Amino acid sequence: MSLKRLQRPLAMQIRNYSAPVDGSIPPSKRKYVPNSGTYPQGFQVAGTHVGVKASNTRFPDLALITSARPCSGAAVFTKNKFQAAPVTVSRETLQKRSGEGLHAIVINSGCANAVTGKGGFEDAISMGSAVDECFDPPPSPSSTLVMSTGVIGQRLPIAKILARIPTAYNALSDTHSSWLATARAICTTDTFPKLLSTTFSLPSTPSTTYSLAGMTKGAGMIHPNMATLLGIMCTDAPIPAPILQPLLTHAVDRSFNAISIDGDMSTNDTVALLANGAAGGSPITSLTSPDAQKMQEVLTSFTQSLAQLVVRDGEGATKFVHVRVCNAASFSDAKAIASTIAQSNLVKTALYGKDANWGRILCAVGYTDAGAIVPQDVASIVPERTNVSFVPVDGSAELKLLVHGEPQAVDEERAKAILEAEDLEIRVDLGTGKEEASYWTCDFSHEVGLIGRGSEVVANLCSM
Repeated sequence: MSLKRLQRPLAMQIRNYSAPVDGSIPPSKRKYVPNSGTYPQGFQVAGTHVGVKASNTRFPDLALITSARPCSGAAVFTKNKFQAAPVTVSRETLQKRSGEGLHAIVINSGCANAVTGKGGFEDAISMGSAVDECFDPPPSPSSTLVMSTGVIGQRLPIAKILARIPTAYNALSDTHSSWLATARAICTTDTFPKLLSTTFSLPSTPSTTYSLAGMTKGAGMIHPNMATLLGIMCTDAPIPAPILQPLLTHAVDRSFNAISIDGDMSTNDTVALLANGAAGGSPITSLTSPDAQKMQEVLTSFTQSLAQLVVRDGEGATKFVHVRVCNAASFSDAKAIASTIAQSNLVKTALYGKDANWGRILCAVGYTDAGAIVPQDVASIVPERTNVSFVPVDGSAELKLLVHGEPQAVDEERAKAILEAEDLEIRVDLGTGKEEASYWTCDFSHEVGLIGRGSEVVANLCSM
């Protein structure tokens, strides 16, 4: 086949919102990549090239996060029945250590090590053990959490990975460039590395500055619980495991478990948090203390910001959509309704087409299975109290589409102008209570249908 004949069909398959093959970051996504950061004391990281996928000849695909000082650890894992080997291994590591005495997290991209049988389980254990051997003395039981992301059903090139773990350990650093390289090492179809950091103080030690840093990856197979998604966060605040786990679970329920791109739940989803206490201060010992409440506020806001970066990188997406359901009878009702709207293919395609079809939104509200935990005499959804609006991100007035169940005369030109923007809020006011929940999602472009064929097209071209 001639090159000319190939050019036209190949051009039709280009993924405009996916990672360029040369690894460059698309201009529209560069604003999400930080130029600097404030990172927690005592942590060092490295991103190293292994070549887990034979096609990757130069980009980092092995990430290592360590703390010489023992850490408390917590994690939230996927609820997919086919859980990947590293999910099982990491869960068991946390259980054996009761969430204490952790030193590292090791992650490979390019292969998920999922549905790989006994051999895959042994590979995940080997990765953790190889990291443990880098410490003197090696901890026992293992103090390393293991994560993998990539293609399901294939075994890891474990010999290559194990050979490069000492290289990653020797390259450990606390610089911003190292954190960014580590964030890049966990990427698969991501178009940009997702890295954030922040500082905060706690009421009991207002003069002490603590740091929280995190990285995440994901662009497709994104839907709770959790969304293929990995998240790693580190803080130098003093938080023991019995406090750390409920703090993380609460935050994830309102962030990583409140995003959806394509409605598919991965086999590998893991979000982990390490706390080494290196910045000093008294440990948080009660969930009802002012310190715990402040930490919860900081952590929830931070995880929401990280999770939103995943949505902004959604495969085949052109819009970032915040679905806010307010004045609901319960938080569970609000979240269930927001989730249903966020998953609706009809809503997502209408948004891509810049069509202010609020009927699709209302339809999704109506078929939501809400009301499971509110009292039977409290209505979850009352049509006559329901309001639907588009809220522009530029601060201008909301565009009311439905008020107390009555359709409004919609200015189609203004609606179209609002939908032209990259960011949009859909607000649903149920008028049945005082609770609120948010979900973050994206639209569906025509490109979604082409993404699954992308690797096939490239493979065919390479074989010619």
